[in-house]
Amino acid sequence: MDSLPRRSFIKSSLAASAAASFALRGNAASPTKAQEFYELRCYHLKADSRIKANADATLLDKYLEGAFLPALAKRGISDVGVFSELDVNKKAMTSTPMADSPVWVLVRYKALADLVSVSAELNADPMVKESGAAYLGVPKKSPAFERIDSWMLRAFAGMPQMELPSFSEKRVPTRVFEMRDYESHSEDRALAKMAMFDEGEIPLMQELGMNPVFFGQALVGPNLPHLRYITSGPDLETHLASWSKFGPSEGWQKMKDLPQYADGVSKNTARFLTPKPYSEI
Repeated sequence: MDSLPRRSFIKSSLAASAAASFALRGNAASPTKAQEFYELRCYHLKADSRIKANADATLLDKYLEGAFLPALAKRGISDVGVFSELDVNKKAMTSTPMADSPVWVLVRYKALADLVSVSAELNADPMVKESGAAYLGVPKKSPAFERIDSWMLRAFAGMPQMELPSFSEKRVPTRVFEMRDYESHSEDRALAKMAMFDEGEIPLMQELGMNPVFFGQALVGPNLPHLRYITSGPDLETHLASWSKFGPSEGWQKMKDLPQYADGVSKNTARFLTPKPYSEI
């Protein structure tokens, strides 16, 4: 006959096993995601010191669509964004293509080593050399671009991996993206602004339907220290309406004047982006 202590032991063991099982299921359902890395490129096409006339984007587009993106796909890299800029009238909620717009390319990498190897090897790939021959072999007197700026970014802990809204996955033609670049006057204040996003702004943007795509700390590139992020909408009007809710929201009003986040931004640059027809975002 079972004694009371033995029955209590069995019950306790079963309870502990159930709790452990529940904890394991919970951890499996919401594992900690590794922070991605991003390369953000800006191909400047407007004439300056290197080219006498504005470059035609056609040559670059053919290279990106026919050589660059397929080479990345072969290496398991997807969701590459390729964009040009828009001039936006917020009051009228209208947009027009920006004249002589640069071309922006956003590439996501699971690990830093992938970024290094792909950047070093891609244009030596025989397939790329063949498919991108016109771009890679462009004459010195007529370059395909004025220059290329490039940044290496690390995803924020608060959004460790890129998230694509359904209208982006479905390539809705009217979708629009807004990229913001927040420069800071010191490295310390740049970290404070990152913390502000991780501790409140990111979930607030998600709650308000602003569809953030990524947040990245710039580790290498021009104009450091700064961070960049992209929000998005299925169309310009919806996107602007979502942004209009942010400033007066209770969440922002509570956090905007907290002393630990003071002086986080010295310059805020916003760019509206429209995806190229072959963009994967």
